[in-house]
Amino acid sequence: MTLLPNFNSITIQVMNSKISRLFHQLLSATKIWQENYFLIKEFRHFRGIAILAIVFTIVAAIFEGIGVGFILSFLQNLTDPQAQPIRTGIDWFDIWVLGVNAPVTERVYRVCALILLTTLVRSLFTYLGRLYTQITQFKLVYYLRKRVFELFQSLSLKYFAKTRSGGLVHSITTEIMQIMQAFNFVSVILTKFTILFVYIVSMVLLSWQLTVISILLFSLVSAGISSLLGRVREASFERTRAGKWYTSVSLEYINGIRTVQAFAAYNFERKRFDEANSNFLKATTKAVSITSIVEPLSEGVATAILVGILLFAFVVLIPNGQLQASSLLTFLFVLLRIMPLRRQIDGARVQLNNFQGSLSNIRELLYQDDKPFFHNGNRRFVGLKEKIEFVNVDFGYDSDEIVLHDINLTIEKGKMTALVGASGAGKSTLADLIPRFYDPTHGKVLIDGTDLREFDVHSLRNKLAVVSQDTYIFNTSVRDNIAYAMEDVEDAAVIEAAKLANALEFIQDLPQGFDTQLGDRGVRLSGGQRQRIAIARALLRNPEILILDEATSALDSVSERLIQQSLEKLAVGRTVIAIAHRLSTIVRADKVVVLEQGRIVEQGGYQELLDKRGKLWKYHQIQHELSQAG
Repeated sequence: MTLLPNFNSITIQVMNSKISRLFHQLLSATKIWQENYFLIKEFRHFRGIAILAIVFTIVAAIFEGIGVGFILSFLQNLTDPQAQPIRTGIDWFDIWVLGVNAPVTERVYRVCALILLTTLVRSLFTYLGRLYTQITQFKLVYYLRKRVFELFQSLSLKYFAKTRSGGLVHSITTEIMQIMQAFNFVSVILTKFTILFVYIVSMVLLSWQLTVISILLFSLVSAGISSLLGRVREASFERTRAGKWYTSVSLEYINGIRTVQAFAAYNFERKRFDEANSNFLKATTKAVSITSIVEPLSEGVATAILVGILLFAFVVLIPNGQLQASSLLTFLFVLLRIMPLRRQIDGARVQLNNFQGSLSNIRELLYQDDKPFFHNGNRRFVGLKEKIEFVNVDFGYDSDEIVLHDINLTIEKGKMTALVGASGAGKSTLADLIPRFYDPTHGKVLIDGTDLREFDVHSLRNKLAVVSQDTYIFNTSVRDNIAYAMEDVEDAAVIEAAKLANALEFIQDLPQGFDTQLGDRGVRLSGGQRQRIAIARALLRNPEILILDEATSALDSVSERLIQQSLEKLAVGRTVIAIAHRLSTIVRADKVVVLEQGRIVEQGGYQELLDKRGKLWKYHQIQHELSQAG
């Protein structure tokens, strides 16, 4: 009895320490909740499955606790057969199930059967809990991928112009998978904490003194481990940055393999790759070196604590009659079950902090306030009736760097308007404003007097086709590339489009004809062939508005002439905006617009501008001299 005041004093100190730590953990948990709310919101899509996972886990933990009670009864029957049998207080259960009135041997048999039955039921619910937890993980990753993809579709091109594609690929692949792993560690923590709570309740019922000592000592261990978590978290951010750089370098090498080979840049690319790979290795090694120390350190300290508790029980509690041998054995059984649980929880906490870099990066990716979103209109575009107008238009990719200045231009329906100028004059940028790849910084682009931003962009782009100098060919068949994003297209229409684009002959010479797979970015095709595939793709759409951004620049003179004839036929009754490097391709344009440094310096008919001997005449003279020199 003399020990009780001391234990009460220790209890108060432990409780004060636990309350203080609990307060800090609550603040930390609140911060974590706020930071990872973007993940929590996704559970609304599959809350039923998540709830089942939690319920099954809790039920499994409850049966774990029930099993501890049966083990205590079993050990009591073995160590002290003459002692009063343990009762639950439920008469019918005590008599008919536990057999408290039966002989000791029968009670042992009954308890053994109950232990086995409890273990079987617990195993079943543990399986169900893990199964539904795994399904929850897969669902979470599925909806995160979907949300990131939807985000990409809703962003303006400005965002992609400023963001490295390798970093985006790393985020949507590696980092989202790491979030699934992080969620796995969260589920481990929650599952093990549930079981740990049941075990602690059992320990308190067995011996509150040993429980207080155990909590005090293990809390000190957890505090020490918590100090390592900050270093693990910092290392995770460094590893994420290194991983994004490594992915970017690798992706740029693959996409730019033609340029690498053309410039014999093997050593240069090898140095870039080695540097990125080395940084990734260093960052990963640093993270692993910190995380690896946690488990052995925790296990060694826990073993020392277990030995100390045993000594205290044998020296103090049992001689004073405050603890029975059966209770001590059961307590040790529970404590031995707790030790690997606590080790798993500490390991999961470390690994969870190891993924904080990925969590932070995905959170920043999904954060919407700092991104240029595309704002769609709600008015359906039914077709161009009169004209497209640029009214006092300024544009800059950045607000402080304007590249188009005071553009006033009218593009009439059914006519060809050619944009001419030196590289960097703003020709492609001006054309990009028509399909709303970008919006003006100042001024308006009008279609038949209506601001372009009021139209539903999908209805607009369905009546518009773009053939640019940077042609993208998908890694699929020739047929699918020509009929890209079009459903129920007849083969005859695809063949006719290829014929008009002067592409039919080389397509038929391919190994599988229209079924030939073209590889990444059309690597199996020449530049001119890729361009003709893109022209066929535009022809098949039968657009009202056609934008040709140096569409024939990659063709030889024979193909250029044939394509030019096809485009002239296609242009009849349609509105064409042609960006030309070779002036020979725009001789028959209805209007020629000459740009310099983002400003319109002259516009009019081709011959009209030549007669004025202005800017167009100078370009004409230069090209004429170059062709004669060639």
